[in-house]
Parts: sequence; C-alpha cells; structure tokens
Amino acid sequence: MYTMTDQKQWKGRIDSTTNSSSFRLHQKVKRIPINDVSASDNQHAGIVGFICDEGVRRNQGRVGAASGPNALREALSGLPWTFNDEQQIIDVGNVLCLNHALEEAQRELGEIVKTLLSKKLQCVVLGGGHETLYGHYLGVRAALPTEAKIGIVNIDAHFDLRPYDEQPSSGTMFRQILEQDPHADYFVLGIQRFGNTKELFDKADELHVNYVLEENMTPENKAQIMHDLQQFMDHHDYILLTLCMDVLNAAVAPGVSAPSPFGLDPTTVRTILQKVTSHPNTHSFDICEVNPSLDENGRTVKLGAYFVYEALNNLLRGHGS
Repeated sequence: MYTMTDQKQWKGRIDSTTNSSSFRLHQKVKRIPINDVSASDNQHAGIVGFICDEGVRRNQGRVGAASGPNALREALSGLPWTFNDEQQIIDVGNVLCLNHALEEAQRELGEIVKTLLSKKLQCVVLGGGHETLYGHYLGVRAALPTEAKIGIVNIDAHFDLRPYDEQPSSGTMFRQILEQDPHADYFVLGIQRFGNTKELFDKADELHVNYVLEENMTPENKAQIMHDLQQFMDHHDYILLTLCMDVLNAAVAPGVSAPSPFGLDPTTVRTILQKVTSHPNTHSFDICEVNPSLDENGRTVKLGAYFVYEALNNLLRGHGS
C-alpha cells in the first residue's frame, strides 16, 4: 500500500552544484520515509502521491490518473528552487491502491496526511482520481480537534455528491464528508450546468453547498466571488483545497477523465489557487485527475505541475518564510 518514490522521478538539468540560486527542485527535494519525518515549524512541506484511479473506474470514467503523481513529479523536477535556505520540501512516497481496495488506500493516505500535518509540515497530495480528496480529508480531520471547523474549497466542474450507499467512488466524496461530519462545509467553484444533473443541484442545495457556476466566473463577477470565498475561509479553522483538473477548458487540459469544453482558463484557476493557498488557515492542497495517457504533448501534466509549484510557493511563503 505504501512505497517510496524512485529517485528517477526527481532528476533534470543541473546548472550548478554549489550555487543554490541556480538549483532546481530535483536538487533540493529529499525523499524521506513517512516514519522518519521530523517535526517542523511550518517552514517545510511534504509531498505524497496517491497511485489510484479505482474511484474513477467505479464512477465509469476514463482511467489513467494513477500515473499522474509520478508524471507531476517529473514535470516539477526541472522548475527553479525559489525557497529560502531554511525551507525544505520532502517527498514521502506513494500510497498505492491494490486489488481495488479503495477504502483501505484512502485510510492509508489519511494516516500519512495526518502525520505530516501533526508534525507541522504543509502538505501537498498528488492524485490520482478525485477520490484522493476523501483520503486527504480523513488525514485533516484526524489531525484536528473533533469540533474544529473544516472549510473545503474545491475547484471543479462537478459537485461529486452522488450516493455512496452501494460503494464510494470519485463522484461521492463530498456527500460522504458532509453527511458524516457536522463540522465540515463545502465551497466549489467552476460548476458546469452540462456536467451535473438536476438531482445533484438539488442535493447541493439540501446540503447547503456554496457554489459558483462556470458561466458566472467572469471578470465582472470576480470581486464578489473573491469576497464570498474570503468570508467562507475566514469562518473556518482549517481550509482544505482540492483541484480537479477537469475544471479547465479541454483545449488547455485534455489529459483528464472528463474533459470540459466550457471549462475555466488557467489564469482563473491560478487566481483562486493563489488566494486560497495564501490564507493562514490553509495547510494542505491536492491536485487530481491528471491523466498522462490521455494527454497531448504533456500539456495537462505541465500545467498541473505549475499549479502544484504555485501552491508550494504560497503555502511556504505564508507560513514561516
């Protein structure tokens, strides 16, 4: 269920071996088993991968996102190291979903997220299908006091509020959380009218979900959306951010399970990402549905890596830099 990352995932161009201002991520990221992680003071970040798309398979989507975490690492490797000398990014490896055991894999991911947060590291989870989010949530909840209020911010074309009485999938996570945790709330940006049934809109209203339709995410509405998002974040003790790459326009992100012709542009997603990861109560982020097998010229993987890099910079800048 758990394995360390291969060093070949972190390699690339070397401009200098002595001048840290010329270093790239692959020269600084350290691979450390989760049991050997030391406590930090919020100036370190831990990366964990979730090698799984069982939830996508159960949701009748196009599988392949299990290859996302290592593809993202390879795309991250060559990006410049822009962090302070005292800051550190570690890679604690991957959780694997074996023999379709999704629920067990989610619990294992939760244990790793809990460990990273309990040791005061910022946490970045590389999915995997969007079922990654439920394991991420389990770790956040376990690391917090029972009544701590969790605000989940999702950048996504889909509500993912389907029933889970038969089995959970990549389409059920937020309903699971909202029906099981009275101290969790949900704000989703980028919802597609064409990607969600009326039943899902009705369920969103029933569960008091805050949502913004893709068609309403315009420059004219930006100030109001950012105001509403800020208010939501300020009313919670912990902010969990999750990004499903299928929220983006299919022209810029073709390598996803469910491409969106009317999806968001990268700048809009980046603006939301910057705002949320800069909030003092945000300590974890996950990115999901990067499917290299469906990608064209690595566009989705590269864009996803840039989003991860943006999140890392903001998480570390806002907490101790």
